[in-house]
Amino acid sequence: MKSPVVKRSIVIAGHKTSVSLEDAFWKGLKEIAGGRDMTLSELVAAIDSDRQHGNLSSAIRLFVLDFYRNQLSDDKDGRNDAHEIVASRAVPNA
Repeated sequence: MKSPVVKRSIVIAGHKTSVSLEDAFWKGLKEIAGGRDMTLSELVAAIDSDRQHGNLSSAIRLFVLDFYRNQLSDDKDGRNDAHEIVASRAVPNA
């Protein structure tokens, strides 16, 4: 199912701006902000101040993607992933 793009207004460093993101990215961004005990505006302001180029919507998408990629990477470092276990069983012993 396709995730619709949602346009929301947000205040960043005292300035109101609008950001268009797919609903899944808004949800991820809210989860990250909550986990860091930050408001959505504070997190977006931090992303905005760190971005090198590109528009804010793209910077937010990349931030959310990197956050969850890092979580997966951390999980793999700490334990065997179910996909790795299944893959190892599927490869016959040589």
